[in-house]
Amino acid sequence: MTPGPAAGCLFCRIARAEEPGALVLETPAVVAFLDHRPLFPGHCLVIPREHVETVVDLPAALTAPLWDTVRVLARAVEGALGADGTFLAVNNRVSQSVPHLHVHVVPRRRGDGLRGFFWPRGRYAGPEEMEDVRRRIAAAVG
Repeated sequence: MTPGPAAGCLFCRIARAEEPGALVLETPAVVAFLDHRPLFPGHCLVIPREHVETVVDLPAALTAPLWDTVRVLARAVEGALGADGTFLAVNNRVSQSVPHLHVHVVPRRRGDGLRGFFWPRGRYAGPEEMEDVRRRIAAAVG
């Protein structure tokens, strides 16, 4: 995490109104704007104003403001656009086009062509591998 605004960060510049952004919601801690390359019209990005690169770096004090805004925006996107639902996504480093934490809020409609996750799904080799992975993650949380 880089404390404070990052001079070279596009999303920090949008949050500071130094770059244009199609803002849909602003709070003291969070900004939401339309993605300039949407999956569907209405695809929004929700960012903390503070420069935070990944969800792991998100300070506890910003967790509620960020996710409360995501919740409000998901409802607004559905209502404003007549969407059947929303898809919410966060890329952490891999596939993160801008290294500033952002939550995608994408309007969804039945039959819109978006198929669940965008990557191939796999299987564990067996119950032993699944248990090994479970045990390793649980130990890291602990």
